[in-house]
Amino acid sequence: MKTFIFSLLFLVSSSAWAQVSVFACEPEWASLTKELGGDNVSVFSATNGLQDPHYIQARPSLIAKARKTDLLVCTGAELEQGWLPLLQRKAGNSAIQIGAEGYFMATDYVRLAEQPITLDRSQGHIHAAGNPHIQTSPVMILTVAKALSDRIKQRDPANAESYEKRWQDFSQRWKAAMAEWQLKAASLKSIPIVVQHKNWFYLVHWLGLNQVAELEAKPGVPPTVKELQQVVGKLEQTPAKMVLVAAYQSPRASDWLVDKTGIKKVVLPFTVGGNDKSDNLFSLFDNTITLLLDGAK
Repeated sequence: MKTFIFSLLFLVSSSAWAQVSVFACEPEWASLTKELGGDNVSVFSATNGLQDPHYIQARPSLIAKARKTDLLVCTGAELEQGWLPLLQRKAGNSAIQIGAEGYFMATDYVRLAEQPITLDRSQGHIHAAGNPHIQTSPVMILTVAKALSDRIKQRDPANAESYEKRWQDFSQRWKAAMAEWQLKAASLKSIPIVVQHKNWFYLVHWLGLNQVAELEAKPGVPPTVKELQQVVGKLEQTPAKMVLVAAYQSPRASDWLVDKTGIKKVVLPFTVGGNDKSDNLFSLFDNTITLLLDGAK
């Protein structure tokens, strides 16, 4: 009888302290979920900061993780279109299917820019819903954070009070950090830059940078020498201070431009884990602004 009572108490206790299992598609959402959930969540990131989230394989190990998760947190807007639907199908987890309570796409809660008027795949890797790289804007991260906090509460109502406290704390710290970042980055306003890929729109808009050229004539398609020469021609008319490259991207095109023009190359982390100084969302933006200021000198 004592053994039975002990076992029953153990099961009740284990259930009360069970963590919400979260499968994050990208490191930025894994980091945000941990900020909002604390010890009440167990977070797994399917990708790291040196991987292109467009091109991931639905490996058996990922399927196994997705099969047991309570909450799927991804970017959406077709960023993971090449692998996430297959992962969901193979996992067979009803909790993380489209429309389920455990299905959370960050881009569903913000207004996306660069929505194509016509969809023509011959023009490169174009996203029908708009530019999905919202993690480069701290303003958008704050909006997503509120929605994600509310969703975690739905998945784990027993700890709703704890989640609300963590959201309030994160919100205050994040707003204070944004004010500091904008003050620190004030001198970057209108600085002319070149980007390698269409993944910096929201960062450029937030800081008021002046994007004068892109290395990729077609998004996601490596530029030809002729296309790069056209960029050089643009820079002869409108010089730029630096070319921005994400840590996960091939340096070939930007190195060619540096060799031909002498422009500075700035490799930005792009997401959490993109370099050793960007191990969470706060340090991601700290380091990003520091690197931009160094490039603008």
